[in-house]
Amino acid sequence: MTRQLDSTPSTSPPAPPGPSGTARELRRRRWSGRSRRDFFVFLALALPNLLLIAVFTYRPLISNIYYSTLDWTLGSASATVVGIENYVTFFSSDDASKVLGTTAVFTLVTVGGSMVLGLLIALALNSRVRGTTFARSAVFAPYVLSGVGVGLVWLFIFDPGYGVLAWILRGIGQQSPQWINDPQLSLVMVILVYVWKNLGYCAVVYLAGLQSLPQDVMEAAALDGANGFRRFLSMSVPLLSPTTFFLLITTMLSSLQAFDLIRIMTPLGTGTSTLIYEAYLQAFGAFNRAGYSAAISVVLFAILLVITVLQLRFVERKVHYS
Repeated sequence: MTRQLDSTPSTSPPAPPGPSGTARELRRRRWSGRSRRDFFVFLALALPNLLLIAVFTYRPLISNIYYSTLDWTLGSASATVVGIENYVTFFSSDDASKVLGTTAVFTLVTVGGSMVLGLLIALALNSRVRGTTFARSAVFAPYVLSGVGVGLVWLFIFDPGYGVLAWILRGIGQQSPQWINDPQLSLVMVILVYVWKNLGYCAVVYLAGLQSLPQDVMEAAALDGANGFRRFLSMSVPLLSPTTFFLLITTMLSSLQAFDLIRIMTPLGTGTSTLIYEAYLQAFGAFNRAGYSAAISVVLFAILLVITVLQLRFVERKVHYS
């Protein structure tokens, strides 16, 4: 038998649209009425902030980079373009090593001291005893005080002639060190005051981190026989790594930009000329070199940028987010 073929044409489903049609459809869906409305709401909310950041952050930054290429006296109507001569002058001078060394010592000691002491104080404040609320307020209070006021009070304490510390030392037959006139002691003096003022911030942040630790994990470790010191090193410290990372970035940026205490306690920058204070002295001090000061400020900005990028690129790998 011969099988007769059906000559009726088959109805197959339409072919899906090509890549160009799919792309047009996606763009049409994305730019629907609701998407346009959300976009304009985003612009209305974000644009003022973006404009403020552009005007008050990026515009001064770009202007400062331009000023660093000028031989310019502050207040003068004319300036000479010198290119990178200000940078060459700074890095080839004897003051560069002193300023960079002072900045490094001040930053490392203040950041390390504030974080270590802040963690120890946070451990003490985390205990459930009477008076911890008052102690927490007392520890955090110096951080919110004016740097000028703190500097004046501590300057009265450290003054070798009529200061409180000199009076106490004379009472026991000792001479007061020349805290203000000795370059090495003046740096120690400013570091001590800066750590005292800022450790309350680290203590409060660490205290919040300690109170957010999972208590069931800590209790399980205690049941397994781990003592308090072992639990602190093996469990609390790793779990506090996000808090430590946050404090490392914020305190380092703050120390590199410390100005008020240095200005009040050592007006001439004797032994305490960090990068930001050297930029101030060059522009507003006896030197009156605005272009050279701008170059130092650009160097400080470059250091801040490199440190932040390195921390986000490498240090954050060691952070254990729960």
